[in-house]
Amino acid sequence: MRTFSDRLRGIHAATIVPMTADFEIDEAQLASHLTSVSSTPGINGLLVNGHAGENFVLSLAEKRRVVELAREYAPKDCLIVSGVNHESSLEAAREAAALEQAGADGLLVFPPNSWALGHADDCVIEHHRHIRDATTAPLMLYAAPVGAGAMAYAPPLLTRLVADPRFVAIKEGSWEVATYEQNLRLIRKLRPEFAVLGSGDEHLLTSYLVGSAGSQVSLACVVPELVVSLWTAAEAGDWERARAAHEKLYPLAVAIYRDPPGGRATVRLKACLKLLGRLSCDAARPPQPPATRDELQALEQALRIAGQR
Repeated sequence: MRTFSDRLRGIHAATIVPMTADFEIDEAQLASHLTSVSSTPGINGLLVNGHAGENFVLSLAEKRRVVELAREYAPKDCLIVSGVNHESSLEAAREAAALEQAGADGLLVFPPNSWALGHADDCVIEHHRHIRDATTAPLMLYAAPVGAGAMAYAPPLLTRLVADPRFVAIKEGSWEVATYEQNLRLIRKLRPEFAVLGSGDEHLLTSYLVGSAGSQVSLACVVPELVVSLWTAAEAGDWERARAAHEKLYPLAVAIYRDPPGGRATVRLKACLKLLGRLSCDAARPPQPPATRDELQALEQALRIAGQR
């Protein structure tokens, strides 16, 4: 029987949550989105209720419903991981237990946004402990971008987190190559079986060259075939083919993720899906305003380079 870490290998798409014009979840569009992405050959799983899924503005009932729909519409062998994101450790624990009950195969623990302002390492350990004690499913860590301040775990804290046997993988979103490699080497030394997923959409090729078990990325909910082609080429050591896929993907990754603030990525992902005719409404919940004319022009050009227009 394959372990959770084994099933994490390869490409997993971080999905969005379609909204109606009045900011309610559009369940029919969500079901279509989940079905389309998860049925793409080479997509081994989904990350729902992640940042791309606007987890910080959804209620617990809505997050449960997202998991239930993913479980219903994705193929039976599709790995479903749900993000857990709450400022309160007690609420995060309740959320984690509810999402596991709703059908998530595993849980990804996001650091609360308030940690960007600073935190004590013991608070981080305590937060993860509450979630661990409330659940039985495999757990994942999240390495935040280095630009997110204290949300990014320094090596001594990462060492303590990785030591907990309930945590078996990390979505490595440092978004900076040197930090990615530093964390990868540290984790491999501590626990060689720990799955490190290179999940900085702008440097996937570099992550795969340095070493990676795969990725959980929102880029794969827009151009899943291209992301899969990059991974399969890299896994086969065909770096010429991998670079060709990277050349198509890179402008789109830049157009979606490069310009701050980070919350705009979800808006741009939805705009891409609408431009491609896969989404009828690209609304994101306030306080995010719609995509600007400049953003739409950049996305359209990048989609054309990616062979999608």
